[in-house]
Amino acid sequence: MQIAKPLRNRLLAAAVFAVVLASAPVPALAVSKEIIALQTQVQQLLDMVQRLQSTLDTRFGVVQHLAEQTADEANQMTASVNALQQKLNTQNEAVTGKLDTVSGQVQSLNDSVDELKSRMAKLDKLTQDLQAQLQNVQTPQNSAQAPAPGGGSSPAGPQAASQAPPLQETFQAGLRDYNAARYEVATGEFQDVIHYYPQDDMAGVAQFYLGEIAYRQQNYTAAVSAYNAVLEGFSGSPKAPAAQLRKGLALLQLNKKDAGVHELRQLIQRHPQTPEAMQARTKLNSIGVKIAGR
Repeated sequence: MQIAKPLRNRLLAAAVFAVVLASAPVPALAVSKEIIALQTQVQQLLDMVQRLQSTLDTRFGVVQHLAEQTADEANQMTASVNALQQKLNTQNEAVTGKLDTVSGQVQSLNDSVDELKSRMAKLDKLTQDLQAQLQNVQTPQNSAQAPAPGGGSSPAGPQAASQAPPLQETFQAGLRDYNAARYEVATGEFQDVIHYYPQDDMAGVAQFYLGEIAYRQQNYTAAVSAYNAVLEGFSGSPKAPAAQLRKGLALLQLNKKDAGVHELRQLIQRHPQTPEAMQARTKLNSIGVKIAGR
């Protein structure tokens, strides 16, 4: 019992000593190492974040530069397209003006050809008219003094016919005054042709030129009426295709696009092989109206 007691006391003392050792504080050197290791890891993370941020900034700068470059190229392309569109519009206006000029020249040429044909075809008739007028001039007194039934004097019968102006001379005078822009004088001369020779082919040509005078004076409503008179009263006239072409153009000038397009389409259908039909196709194309090929 006495030996067991000291052994028990020793074991108890060893246990207390172990507890004291276990509860003793950790040395400061170990704590410092852990903190340093933690700080090192934190610094490494910060460095990685900074590198990532730098990489993102660089790439964002590249993307922003590409976006600005793309925007500049888009603006340049837009400016180029606008310039091209303006150039096309200018060229279209120039072509339209040249087309009108060529149209007038073609019409003048056609008029000259028609005039020559008419002269050849009407030469005999002109000779007869001149002979009749000469006879009327030589015998007005005899006609005026001829006894009437009942013993009186009858009025001169051919006197009214002698007042009709010569057809060719009147028409040629009207054409000269038209080309010289003496429109009022030309109008009266063309009206004389229509009035005194309503059944002659030259009456239809004279009616066409009345429309041309109104068109040149920008009186497009009167021009349409004059061209209608050609198409309705002189449908067989050689000026019928030109009258329908000019009627369509006059309607377009009056902002009546549907009616104008309708006239030009009808012209192409009725007279597909004429120069006027070609001009109608060109005009329809210039205003964006597609036509079926023939």
